[in-house]
Amino acid sequence: MLQYSQPDFWSLKARKEGYPARSVYKLKEIDEKFGVFKRFRGKILDLGAAPGSWSLYVLRRIGAAGSLAAVDLSPLSRQYDKGLFDGENVRFLQGDMNSADIREAAAALGPFNVVLCDAAPATTGNASVDAIRSLALSETALEYAEAMLAQGGAFVVKVFQGGDVALLLKRIRSLFSQGKSFKPQSCRKGSFETYYIGLGKKS
Repeated sequence: MLQYSQPDFWSLKARKEGYPARSVYKLKEIDEKFGVFKRFRGKILDLGAAPGSWSLYVLRRIGAAGSLAAVDLSPLSRQYDKGLFDGENVRFLQGDMNSADIREAAAALGPFNVVLCDAAPATTGNASVDAIRSLALSETALEYAEAMLAQGGAFVVKVFQGGDVALLLKRIRSLFSQGKSFKPQSCRKGSFETYYIGLGKKS
């Protein structure tokens, strides 16, 4: 995968607007196009949440109208949250989202109205290997959505193009009324990533 050392327009914009990473604008584009948080302001699960840009966007978007559960191996950055992560409507679960303990703890906080996953694997520079590792994370995220999303809920997950991602999208379309593929403009040029969105989880 490509390595980036210089901050670009989106990275600088994120810092200026109080987010730890440029990824916030990908979620913003998805939300504006598909109405993820316009439809749902209940319980949100953010998998692979660190450093916390998506979690911050969620909290600023839903306000006191919902709650957030965030999961990651690493702690959330406190540089820009201004105390939002200390709110009573926030639970952070530090650990591996593949672990049984984390799954059990997350399930106890659901069912959720939206499940998000912007998790990425440790990249190797080999596009095929990285795509396989990304797919494994995406499949885990879909397992969370299948088990913990309320009927009618929404799902957003990052995937690296390649491998069997078409099968993942097919699975999403079987579980949701709509399954979409979308690459935000704020993705870096040359990036292999794209996003799958499931809308209207079936009963």
